Amino acid sequence: MARYTGPVCKLCRREGMKLFLKGSRCESPKCAVTRREVVPGGQKGRRGRGRASEWSKRFRETMKVKRFYGVLEKQFRRYVGEATRTKGSTGEALLRLMETRLDNTVLRLGFAVSRFQARQLIRHGHILVNGHKTNIPSYSVSSGDSIKPMGKEGAARLVKWGLEESKGKTVPAWLERVEGEAPEGKVLRMPARDEISAEVNEQLIVEFCSR
Repeated sequence: MARYTGPVCKLCRREGMKLFLKGSRCESPKCAVTRREVVPGGQKGRRGRGRASEWSKRFRETMKVKRFYGVLEKQFRRYVGEATRTKGSTGEALLRLMETRLDNTVLRLGFAVSRFQARQLIRHGHILVNGHKTNIPSYSVSSGDSIKPMGKEGAARLVKWGLEESKGKTVPAWLERVEGEAPEGKVLRMPARDEISAEVNEQLIVEFCSR
């Protein structure tokens, strides 16, 4: 499957927000966004010239959400199509579809330090959903689903690291995490809009996709 392999800090600088592509390292004072560095290719101390057009604003919001969740164009369009067919707000439905991806859920439970590491755990078969091995990062979790890391040595070490890094961070209310020798997570319900981790304007995204 195709994926971005370039410098991830460049993506955060381009969007002017933390995409947390390096996990906890993004919270350090060395983070380019924390230091308010210029966008790639711009002049030092400036984030660009002139006033952004309406099209540009919509495009940037769309790029933010795709880069935040690590979703490429073809898959993103599929999410847009599914959200359009859902009753209620298309924008909220779109964000909910991406927030409930298995890789994002594993990250939000604290079993991994970044979405990239969460995908590695899933692709290598180290994550069980309702007792069954699931190696598809884009798998959509549902209310009542149980998510449990396998007890293999390598996976256990990564999960332990993830839990240590996530200490002090609150697990979102739509999820529940039980720690111990065999940590386990459970999906209590679908997330509300204010529980979705991506800080984007979904209305601009919908407007861009419906052009």
